[in-house]
Amino acid sequence: MAGSDTAPFLSQADDPDDGPVPGTLGLPGSLGNPKSGEPEVPDQEGLQRITGLSPARSALIVGVLCYINLLNYMDRFTVAGVLPDIEHFFSIGDSSSGLIQTVFISSYMVLAPVFGYLGDRYNRKYLMCGGIAFWSLVTLGSSFIPRERFWLLLLTRGLVGVGEASYSTIAPTLIADLFVADQRSRMLSVFYFAIPVGSGLGYIAGSKVKDVAGDWHWALRVTPGLGVVAVLLLFLVVREPPRGAVERYSDSPPLNPTSWWADLRALARNRSFILSSLGFTAVAFVTGSLALWAPAFLLRSRVVLGETPPCLPGESCSSSDSLIFGIITCLTGVLGVGLGVEISRRLRHSNPRGDPLVCAAGLLGSAPFLFLALVCARGSIVATYIFIFIGETLLSMNWAIVADILLYVVIPTRRSTAEAFQIVLSHLLGDAGSPYLIGLISDRLRRRWPPSFLSEFRALQFSLMLCAFIGALGGAAFLGTAIFIEGDRRRAQLHVQGLLPETGPTDDRIVVPQRGRSTRVPVSSVLI
Repeated sequence: MAGSDTAPFLSQADDPDDGPVPGTLGLPGSLGNPKSGEPEVPDQEGLQRITGLSPARSALIVGVLCYINLLNYMDRFTVAGVLPDIEHFFSIGDSSSGLIQTVFISSYMVLAPVFGYLGDRYNRKYLMCGGIAFWSLVTLGSSFIPRERFWLLLLTRGLVGVGEASYSTIAPTLIADLFVADQRSRMLSVFYFAIPVGSGLGYIAGSKVKDVAGDWHWALRVTPGLGVVAVLLLFLVVREPPRGAVERYSDSPPLNPTSWWADLRALARNRSFILSSLGFTAVAFVTGSLALWAPAFLLRSRVVLGETPPCLPGESCSSSDSLIFGIITCLTGVLGVGLGVEISRRLRHSNPRGDPLVCAAGLLGSAPFLFLALVCARGSIVATYIFIFIGETLLSMNWAIVADILLYVVIPTRRSTAEAFQIVLSHLLGDAGSPYLIGLISDRLRRRWPPSFLSEFRALQFSLMLCAFIGALGGAAFLGTAIFIEGDRRRAQLHVQGLLPETGPTDDRIVVPQRGRSTRVPVSSVLI
């Protein structure tokens, strides 16, 4: 029975008195068929009793979240689609161009823990509405910056991180509270389809809107209007499900949030979470570098091959590479995410370590193909595109699986914090610095050679080769995850079912009556 969304902004949205009464409950994560002696995964009717939402309404909520996820990544990579024009408009070099993405990712990374903390404790729907509304306004403002104010472009791109942080840390936890087991895996795969598809649409929209309008500024004015639609859909369609209810025994007590420091200590002891986050950091490093620099690299390759004239000052850069790379990103994303989820779903029935092994295979397999794409760019642009296609397909196999691993090795009341921690780690060591690092290496190499179009191409080519090495390191981290995944998943299951209470410093809690039931609260909060 779908009721109204009554949880106020500054309240616990999953209070048992304010939400549906849990019914038959299942297991966290994607475990396939439950083993004997474990609780059955709830059917559609059971999920509706637990969440208070019909299957159609739950699917519609996922559809809205997918639309916003697609929009977020579309906006992020619109800038990459018109990067050569931005370089010429502001008269900046490769290192300054890389700084555009680095500033955005750094802001996103710093704000993620804030929204992770809030997302575990307050109404997630209203947090997302406010963040996306602010992001749309700032993105629109960034399209009116004059050429002598490059620093203002950097500032606005940094502020865009507010909207992304408010959404990316919270949305996957909503899906986790609506579905369990294989249903959750399928819904997460749909949700993460939006990342490569949105990225590809960003390149396509950026290049095509620029061509139609004759001005790259209009490319930044597309997503703000769509952002207004996203806020309306969030407000009217999305409802807050009770946290973790689909994963508890019917007779087990509801989970209560612990302190933020207790959450961080528990996450730091979770080896599967830490190692999978390091593996995902390698994915972020590679995708962040390619996202910003691949179209520019392909353009320089065509210039060296004599297939495209160079960009001239005061003129729009004429190249189809942003469009082609955008299409490849869309196709490889859909293919890679779907392939990764299906392979892991089949493999986990015979091998409980299947998820991290598929992630490792994807990263280790993508590294040589990305290296070959860079090497072949001097001789054949067609061969370069083929190797990019294969490498990005293998790289995209990780997106949904990494999210699924996090959801079944971390208990529900820590998931937004875990998402935030993973975002901070993956961006701090990944795509926050990788675009700038690639651009900086390219600029340093160019200074050693005589100025020419060939030296510009070779400098960017050699700097991008770092991505293949980082990808191999990420594959090793996922192999490490496979060693610990079974034990960490089982501990999370027992904790959710009330069979493994916390011990140590996090157990500084007493029981007091609240509205007719016992509630565990920190000792420090009780006045004596």
